[in-house]
Amino acid sequence: MGQPPNVLARKCASRRYLAFVASKWSLLVINALDDGPARNGSLMRKVEGISQKMLTQTLRDLETTGIVKREDHGTVPPHVTYELTPLGKSLRQEVRSLVFWVESNIPELSATTRS
Repeated sequence: MGQPPNVLARKCASRRYLAFVASKWSLLVINALDDGPARNGSLMRKVEGISQKMLTQTLRDLETTGIVKREDHGTVPPHVTYELTPLGKSLRQEVRSLVFWVESNIPELSATTRS
């Protein structure tokens, strides 16, 4: 039997997944998909400051890890939507909690970073 996952261990695969899931853009895209399926343009408007290239890469990474599902509706012009998978939905509450914590602690965080 192998070793249990340990994100602190250098060779543990959990580090790779943590890097995908905990990146700034991944957290913001997961948060933006909280309301349900969205198209690329909608995500670009919701996640202010993300470039098209970064959004595409983030969506691909999240799709590869099974957190986001890409659905091509097979129409012309292309109609593609992205939504959280059941695995992504299980992560959604954790992301919400982190976002809430950051937003709730802005005064303290700002005071600390000014020092």
